[in-house]
Amino acid sequence: MANIQKRGDNSWFLTVNAGKNAKGKYIRFTKTIHCRTKREAESEYAKFRLEVEAGEYIAPEKMTFGAFVEEWHSKYAVKHLAFKTLYTYRSNLKNRILPAFQHMSIKDIKPLHIVDFLDKLEKENSRGDKKSGGLSSGTIEIDHRILKNIFKRAVEWRIINRNPVSDVKKPKVTSKEIIPYDEVEVNQMLKALQREPFHWRMLITLALTTGLRRSEILGLEWKHVDLSTGVIEVRQTMVHALKGEVIVKQPKTKKSVRKVALPSSVLEELREYHTYRIQERHDIGNAWRGGSWLFLFSHPDGQPFHHEAPYQWFRNFILKNKLRYIRFHDLRHTSATILINQGVHAKIISERLGHGSITTTMNIYGHALRTADQAAADKFESLFNINKAQGQ
Repeated sequence: MANIQKRGDNSWFLTVNAGKNAKGKYIRFTKTIHCRTKREAESEYAKFRLEVEAGEYIAPEKMTFGAFVEEWHSKYAVKHLAFKTLYTYRSNLKNRILPAFQHMSIKDIKPLHIVDFLDKLEKENSRGDKKSGGLSSGTIEIDHRILKNIFKRAVEWRIINRNPVSDVKKPKVTSKEIIPYDEVEVNQMLKALQREPFHWRMLITLALTTGLRRSEILGLEWKHVDLSTGVIEVRQTMVHALKGEVIVKQPKTKKSVRKVALPSSVLEELREYHTYRIQERHDIGNAWRGGSWLFLFSHPDGQPFHHEAPYQWFRNFILKNKLRYIRFHDLRHTSATILINQGVHAKIISERLGHGSITTTMNIYGHALRTADQAAADKFESLFNINKAQGQ
């Protein structure tokens, strides 16, 4: 029997012999592939034979979705997805996607299965926690994206012929309106912060006055702070800290690497905080566990905070002080909105926030910018009214 047989236009039938079983019968693995030339078919056959000989080949008709996800994870996800993306994908797969599909043959999953799955996520009690209602549109869109990514690899690796998710309309994401704190609410928050530990008070103050992202704040080391000029350099992000594993990376884009100036009062407080941290490290002595890291914000022994710690602490702080709920990330939006209301140019705001372009800033804060622009225009009205009054 020929190992490579042409079956039709661009279709080839591959056979790999793997010896005999206990009963003396020949063991053969077969596979149909689609390629243009015999040279391409020979290349695919060589890969196929290696998989069979290594015991790694699973016939597509017998491969479950769960088995393919393991292949996808080791051969694609860990190599090509950013850490934060991979973290999210793993969580969503474990909590919702695998329970729904893992035992199904990957070849049997059709568009309607995907539609039914996404539809159920919108229903009551789909969250898996004590909160009522279905999942947010953003979370459902992420699940759609994960499935599309996995099936796309299955098509590329010729496990299936067509991606079933390609025929399913992408869920529409309904964005919640961001209502940042106004100046009165900011003052209330700052007042409440005076009763909190120094490191949390300083962290929230920097988040508000610099607009830095959570990962950028956690990645700050003292070498990035010029305590004489009051300028912070954003040069790295801390994306993960758990059980001794710390992942510090360069910012995602060139524009994210930037310098941000501090208000003079915040600089003075930061100097006091620096002195406080030096004394804290001196007092802890040999119990120091920070290694060579000198993060601005960490546990007293130098170990970095868990990457979710600012979110959790800020949520509890808001609830405890009965302030209007906003997310930790909304401190960044509050920072930008305050600057807009103070008449700061959008380009300067864009640079402080580390946006890729001023267009991004305009898209996110368009409404606030238009409101500020109208307020600026109204200032001219008073000048014209004065001239009219003088002319009468």
